[in-house]
Amino acid sequence: MDRKRIELDNFNTDIFKILNKGWMLLTSGDAGIGKANTMTISWGFMGTIWFKPVVIVAVRPQRHTREFMEEYDNFTVCSLPDDKKEALSFCGAHSGRDVDKIKECGLTVIPSEYISSPGFAEAELIIECRVIYQNDLKGENFLDKKIISQCYPESDFHRTYFGEVMKISGTDKYIA
Repeated sequence: MDRKRIELDNFNTDIFKILNKGWMLLTSGDAGIGKANTMTISWGFMGTIWFKPVVIVAVRPQRHTREFMEEYDNFTVCSLPDDKKEALSFCGAHSGRDVDKIKECGLTVIPSEYISSPGFAEAELIIECRVIYQNDLKGENFLDKKIISQCYPESDFHRTYFGEVMKISGTDKYIA
């Protein structure tokens, strides 16, 4: 994939489209020792808080990736091209406890420049993030209680991870 470094001021994407329609891979671990897990995400945020560019991801307690997010203080989010939709579906439907999803999908792990978590050679977009804050969603804080019955019938509330953007690399379609 022909990716290049994208400065923050030149980064351009439709966050709603990339998450809701395209999905992304959230990956945490250590590329140097070959220990990482990935999962498909379709919920998340990109923006600015505390004067920093951030990506916010949410991981349920039962997800295998959560163990990696707790062990490592960093993660990547990667957007794959449309012809990799099957890999995204597989990574969202299987647990890394049971199968090596990266190997099963034929994805090629590549090291990141600033963090230990890997990206993927097949990705059109790779965002490297360093966790700067985490917090658990709490049922009592929901003002719209329908969200709990729709999204959390088992009270398995997500933990959110705020990742400071350390580097963005992508194809020309992500350059303003």
